[in-house]
Amino acid sequence: MAKKYDVIVIGGGPAGYVAAIRAAQLGLKTACVEKWLSPEGTPSLGGTCLNVGCIPSKALLESSHHFAYAKDGFSQHGIKVGGVGIDVAQMINRKDDIVKQLTGGIAQLFKANKIDWLQGEGTLFPERVVKVKDHDGKVSEYQADNVILASGSTPIDIGAAPLDGKRIIDSAGALALTEVPKRLGVIGGGVIGLEMASVWSRLGAEVVIFEAMDSFLAGADAAIARDALRSFTKQGLDVRLGARVLSTTTSKKDVKVTYSNTEGEHNETFDYLLVAVGRAPYTANLVDPSVNLVMDGSRVHVDGNCATNIPGVWAIGDLVRGPMLAHKGSEEGVAVADRIAGKYAFVDYDLVPFVIYTSPEIAWVGKTEQACKQEGLDIKVGTFPFAASGRARAMDATEGQVKIIADAKYDRVLGVHILGANASELIHEAVVAMSFGSSSEDIARIMHAHPTLAESVKEAALSVHKEAIHMMNKK
Repeated sequence: MAKKYDVIVIGGGPAGYVAAIRAAQLGLKTACVEKWLSPEGTPSLGGTCLNVGCIPSKALLESSHHFAYAKDGFSQHGIKVGGVGIDVAQMINRKDDIVKQLTGGIAQLFKANKIDWLQGEGTLFPERVVKVKDHDGKVSEYQADNVILASGSTPIDIGAAPLDGKRIIDSAGALALTEVPKRLGVIGGGVIGLEMASVWSRLGAEVVIFEAMDSFLAGADAAIARDALRSFTKQGLDVRLGARVLSTTTSKKDVKVTYSNTEGEHNETFDYLLVAVGRAPYTANLVDPSVNLVMDGSRVHVDGNCATNIPGVWAIGDLVRGPMLAHKGSEEGVAVADRIAGKYAFVDYDLVPFVIYTSPEIAWVGKTEQACKQEGLDIKVGTFPFAASGRARAMDATEGQVKIIADAKYDRVLGVHILGANASELIHEAVVAMSFGSSSEDIARIMHAHPTLAESVKEAALSVHKEAIHMMNKK
């Protein structure tokens, strides 16, 4: 007889493992299916994010930032160093150690919460039966009152540049390079492409980014995107907009790229080519066809509560509508576990923060100025440059600005956009404020410590009504 659970989660990434932990906290007998194996062949929790995504990329971004600043920024502080070099192997080892610590920490949380980790590939069958094929090919069968599908996503492969894991690589390959390329090509000017380009550019690679769209960071506020492009170009990133890769040819030592733009066809040669054109839901062997699960294109169709068309079957994270962000999936995981336990749950999809961990960082929440204008909204806009911040000056981090968009009549904050140091942290003041329906005046009247970068948020809020203190207000 199949072992019975209250909840079985298929997928151990940020959506799945969080859902499992929350379900267990609520007293539900819980299991989580995860098939991930580390490069050493060891089972690992955390999915793409912890193993080859969010966490390792931030580790390399941090290391490369320190290197670049030691090489080019220390002298401004009167710090003299000589012969700054990079040990790529040590940098990668540090990244791998961080991954092991965090994935091991999740395993410990599973033990502490009495969650059964079913190692292998899980497939949903009718009547909420889950069959798990372990790494030796043995199949075990389990039964659940509720099944949460959380299998995440996988990098999109394109015909013009098929991944070979040698010269044409995905983000996981870019995180595991053992040498600094002389030339690195990147297809895709989105989050992954920009972050990986930043890492290897700081370490000395010549980086060319091919972005098929004519606009840079189309999802971001136009003014922020414009300033970011200017900053990245100054750093040495060669961002080519309207550049569509047509074909690639690989050899043992390089990869040749043919691309087109308004000026015709061109050829470039690189040591490696990173394909970072987005991700697609990972649904291979996730659900047996007999289940008759309704799909929405490549994603699983769900209602506003993340329930599928099958009673007792839920789907969360990258599998379903909305941005493919770890924190969005985690919040859905908590919400679904709460709903299963009979508790009220709500996820505000209008207030999902977006972050790009370049230098300077880019972060935003809510509506962009262009979206407000397209919707015909009457708005007021306030901005404050980090160049006018005393703390930013002291940090040598004066690039960028804070931009706040508010409703012209009611002053409710509609969007906040930040380009600058620590934008990934600063944006959460805006998320909290907007979740309580704050006006720009609410933020402007709150006392902020001096000197801090956060004062720039206050000043931008004051600027909405032309009342900024530490800059000239435009009439």
